[in-house]
Amino acid sequence: MHSSHLLLEEPIRMASILEPSKSSFFPALTKIVGTLGPKSRSVETLSGCLKSGMSVARFDFSWGDAEYHQETLDNLKVAVKSTKKLCAVMLDTVGPELQVINKSEKAITLKADGLVTLTPNQDQEASSEVLPINFDGLAKAVKKGDTIFVGQYLFTGSETTSVWLEVDEIKGDDVICLSRNAATLAGALFTLHASQVHIDLPTLTEKDKEVISTWGVQNKIDFLSLSYCRHAEDVRQTREMLKKLGDLSQTQIFAKIENVEGLTHFDEILQEADGIILSRGNLGIDLPPEKVFLFQKAALYKCNMAGKPAVLTRVVDSMTDNLRPTRAEATDVANAVLDGSDSILLGAETLRGLYPVETISIVGKICAEAEKVFNQDLYFKKTVKYVGEPMTHLESIASSAVRAAIKVKASVIICFTSSGRAARLIAKYRPTMPVISVVIPRVKTNQLKWSFSGAFEARQSLIVRGLFPMLADPRHPAESTSATNESVLKVALDHGKQAGVIKSHDRVVVCQKVGDASVVKIIELED
Repeated sequence: MHSSHLLLEEPIRMASILEPSKSSFFPALTKIVGTLGPKSRSVETLSGCLKSGMSVARFDFSWGDAEYHQETLDNLKVAVKSTKKLCAVMLDTVGPELQVINKSEKAITLKADGLVTLTPNQDQEASSEVLPINFDGLAKAVKKGDTIFVGQYLFTGSETTSVWLEVDEIKGDDVICLSRNAATLAGALFTLHASQVHIDLPTLTEKDKEVISTWGVQNKIDFLSLSYCRHAEDVRQTREMLKKLGDLSQTQIFAKIENVEGLTHFDEILQEADGIILSRGNLGIDLPPEKVFLFQKAALYKCNMAGKPAVLTRVVDSMTDNLRPTRAEATDVANAVLDGSDSILLGAETLRGLYPVETISIVGKICAEAEKVFNQDLYFKKTVKYVGEPMTHLESIASSAVRAAIKVKASVIICFTSSGRAARLIAKYRPTMPVISVVIPRVKTNQLKWSFSGAFEARQSLIVRGLFPMLADPRHPAESTSATNESVLKVALDHGKQAGVIKSHDRVVVCQKVGDASVVKIIELED
């Protein structure tokens, strides 16, 4: 893979830099996943998050119980109704996360060059000399000289809330470490990360399985974020489990790559998973910092070519406490978009940050600016070349629809789909205009009752760059006579007009099935 694929339109006009940013119904084609928590769970704040551009809500089960997350989700449903903005639900598993247990919740201050013992004996009180942990195999996993990070929340790279330890000696089950920096750890729970060390724990813990089969089933989760995914087998086993859980057989699995082990098996994991989350917080300490950007570019390229959504984390950490991102962070968000990210995932910034709504809004604006200069032409050629010939029927229709839309300067592409696959294929070619995917519900039965599918498919496109779903009325079948298609098309066009993305005299590209054939047509709108 060439590293020279800077996907920028050449040259950028200086005038365009000075133009004011226009905000439209679709603030950006790139999607934003917000993690919900203490600072983002009131109906009012959630409404603000949805209006600012959040389209997927992430529930992180590393903390908080099912009841707490249920309350948050119930508030989100109220906000969705009042704002009329669709939102998908992502459940994030804990996985084999190592944690320091601080029962007294007193702040612990560690001095540089001091010694601290990590012990599996959880009866001991956490102090600046001893940190009890939830894993008894650490002494067997690490050796003298290994690096261990302990941080409040995650490792922000800020050296005041996380400590960098070096293993000095191993005594029975205890690991004695030298502290490389001074830090204050506050709160009840800190995460522990042993750099480039295999931790012999299952990827889906018993607690994770319980949460998925209760809270997950009850709320028909759209996405499962599989933390610390290390092998393709992790994804396969998780899928087997979901298949047995009724509705969750439709849930998409996003593999979260957060250590060198996941990196090493990236290609096989990508084949099995429905999407990838690049967890740069943990990756940044498992990899040398100078290697992170390279992995980001390579991984995003692979996801793009496979047509699978790629989600990037840890972009505007400083906005947890500040109203503005740093210049480096703003540039980082834009580069994520130029590198091919589908979504940006916000963690601490929305979970416990002071400005969740403003953060979503600013990230959306930066994404929109980067999209304006994304070199679609180069990207399109590369994708077509990668797919090779002969193309499948669907692939050829999807790429033709995008090419036609760009040539005629269409304001929007409308795609009729029932499984969501056609719309995702169109999005894979990264059109410069929004794709409205009209999801046509299919009637299905389990011998006892009839039901319509479609809601899952519609919500699952909320994580893909450029896709904006619309659920059609089930009385309009997807592939029937042209008359019903015309009426659904009218509804889609009206939706686009209301949203302000379609104006009179605009051209629109429509991709739909007629009988057994797929057609791409260009419509020019009257007044």
